[in-house]
Amino acid sequence: MGNAKVGMGRRKKAPAEAVIELVALLPWWACILLAVVGYALLHSVASQPMIIKPGQSPLQAVFRGFAIAGQYIVPIVCLCGAGLSFWRRRQRAQLVDNVTQSDSGDALQGMSWREFEMLVAEGFRLQGYQVEETGGGGADGGIDLVLSRPGTNGREKFLVQCKQWRAFKVGVDVVRELYGVMSATGAAGGFVVTSGRFTDEAISFASGRNVKLVDGPKLLGLVRQARGGGERSATRAGTAGPASPAAAAAEATACPLCSKPMVHRIAKRGTRAGSEF
Repeated sequence: MGNAKVGMGRRKKAPAEAVIELVALLPWWACILLAVVGYALLHSVASQPMIIKPGQSPLQAVFRGFAIAGQYIVPIVCLCGAGLSFWRRRQRAQLVDNVTQSDSGDALQGMSWREFEMLVAEGFRLQGYQVEETGGGGADGGIDLVLSRPGTNGREKFLVQCKQWRAFKVGVDVVRELYGVMSATGAAGGFVVTSGRFTDEAISFASGRNVKLVDGPKLLGLVRQARGGGERSATRAGTAGPASPAAAAAEATACPLCSKPMVHRIAKRGTRAGSEF
């Protein structure tokens, strides 16, 4: 089959598993902090003596019972989320390393669809976007990533669909679908990212619209350029003085997504706070 996701429908997650997945969206250190705070608050309630008074609401007893169990359950869930968050961060970093160090043009072909989405998400993070991984909602449909960044009119939102189609080109229907969701949600733009190629109809439809098509070579360029730019910035910071405006302009490279000149910025939040991108 062309689409790596076909036939891989998602099983229904247990409530505890779904909560762990939600907690894992936070940085691992925030999960640990949440575990400590959750235990402290719930333990303070659970350790209080239970005094039953006439006319007392039964909700108080229910809440105390929840606190007794929750003082152990909540930290366990948060610590599991911390482990998952840390593992995913390591996995994303490893995916980027594998792509940037690979000399083969088929670096994307051996990935699962989940690994492909994680790589795309990390590629946009390296470009300075704040990324929310939504999971896409199944084999084909849905939005996989929601990006945001400061714009002229406040924060701008961008939608991303990831298609790891190895044998077939991504057609115009996929691009139309994304464009419709963008119009319905008021997104400033969107990206369709594939490990393969796009049909001529898809390219024609996206032309002139705020939809960018990113094929396999462009994605590789995006990741390698972002990682390489960070390494060059660190090297320059350690070996050379401030560059002149003319030199900085000469070093400006074109974005592999929109072909506009890229500029160095410093991340103000997230795991890359304080580093250049």
